[in-house]
Amino acid sequence: MDNRPIGIFDSGVGGLSAVRALMRRCPQESIVYLGDEARMPYGTRNRETILRYAREDLAFVLRHDVKAVLVACGTVSATALEDLRRECPVPILGVVDPAAAEAVAATRNGKIAVLGTAATIRSGAFPRAIAKLCPQAEVLGVPCPMFVPLVENGYIKPGDPAATLFAREYLEPVRAFGADVIILGCTHFPVLKATIGALVPQTVLIDTAKSAVAALEAALLKKGLCAGESGESSQFYFVTGGKEGFEGVAERFLGERFDGEVEVVTLS
Repeated sequence: MDNRPIGIFDSGVGGLSAVRALMRRCPQESIVYLGDEARMPYGTRNRETILRYAREDLAFVLRHDVKAVLVACGTVSATALEDLRRECPVPILGVVDPAAAEAVAATRNGKIAVLGTAATIRSGAFPRAIAKLCPQAEVLGVPCPMFVPLVENGYIKPGDPAATLFAREYLEPVRAFGADVIILGCTHFPVLKATIGALVPQTVLIDTAKSAVAALEAALLKKGLCAGESGESSQFYFVTGGKEGFEGVAERFLGERFDGEVEVVTLS
């Protein structure tokens, strides 16, 4: 039993989808969340910049005596996780491998599409993870550069005209490819699930945040790091951007009234 918090970091508010999944699956766990909104989006950066940002994010959450770290950023998970894993003194998980495993289990025709940031698609991380599990699977990566700014600015209501416009464009090659499973390869994307799903109603959508939290819970159980059931959980939120904007979007991500403590910090 270990009542220390779990550290979660992302380039912005997208990682709150992982916070929501963790609060529902493991309500006894405490959380330290860092959203690096001041430097988002990560997905348009080169690998060296992403790795530098990720190291600074990791160093920040580690200062809060966390027992494990969830990299809720698809871009960092795809491009820098192995470097972070070698440097992190506690268990650290990303969102790529758990989502790949769920997608392989769900596909019936062996065609899997990945919607992600440009950096995530460029890294080839999802195709590699899928190939290890199912070498014969075909994978189509589709960069979706507008999804992150749309989500960060609150265009997330089901059927939102702007989100629908871009979703329709991004899904054209997916339909032509014939994928029966789509991985939402960025934790910003699950809040657009209703909008995306309405355009491809027969396709299974994989929520990377939920997949990653399930894998995190399994890792905590295996290592005996789960919090005690009787302990009171807490959530601490840190952002590098605007506090007010974060609080407003947080309610939409978490699906409930947000009354958490938010502190603005500087990483570099």
